[in-house]
Amino acid sequence: MDALALVELSSVARGYRVLDWMVKEAPVTVVEANLVEPGKFLILLGGGVAEVHAAFDEALAHAGDTLLDRLLLPGVHERVWQTLAGGEHRGPGWSRSAPGVFAEPRVDCVGVVEGSTVASVVEAADRSAKDAGAYLAALRLSPALGGKAYYVVTGMQHEVEAAVDSGRAVLASRGRLVDAQVIPNAHDEFLEHLLRPAPFSIRRGD
Repeated sequence: MDALALVELSSVARGYRVLDWMVKEAPVTVVEANLVEPGKFLILLGGGVAEVHAAFDEALAHAGDTLLDRLLLPGVHERVWQTLAGGEHRGPGWSRSAPGVFAEPRVDCVGVVEGSTVASVVEAADRSAKDAGAYLAALRLSPALGGKAYYVVTGMQHEVEAAVDSGRAVLASRGRLVDAQVIPNAHDEFLEHLLRPAPFSIRRGD
């Protein structure tokens, strides 16, 4: 899928109605349409750029004052789709066959970027993945976060710092930044807990 559209609404009823309008407008793939706390409704679509843009415009036309946040991303980075689908990996330096054992070069640094809405965090994650050499390891969208979301990047310290700066700038420009942290020389025990299974994950459409 070449493009991504995401809308967050304050009304569940309006959310379902908007979803129907969107899929009637253009042949797109519904990646997720579900509740996100506190009482928000999230719609995530993917597909061709023109089709996703048409569906997105339809959502904006009908969401009215229930629209909390929105995002249209043509040319979305492939790691955004992979992490939304649960494809989590700490990146180069982590041995999946032997948990807790690092290959060379080991994970040098970790960055965690947190925002107050899902749409803003997905945009920031995409920008971090495109602007810097750091690896987008995970993207967390969970009802347990009270409507917030966050993502994790790993790599060499200068790569992670650049990625975190890019994400922080996106969130700050939207007024959605909660916090952003760079963790150098990450401890092995900390890394064991870095990508614990989330209570909620978005399925990926074909």
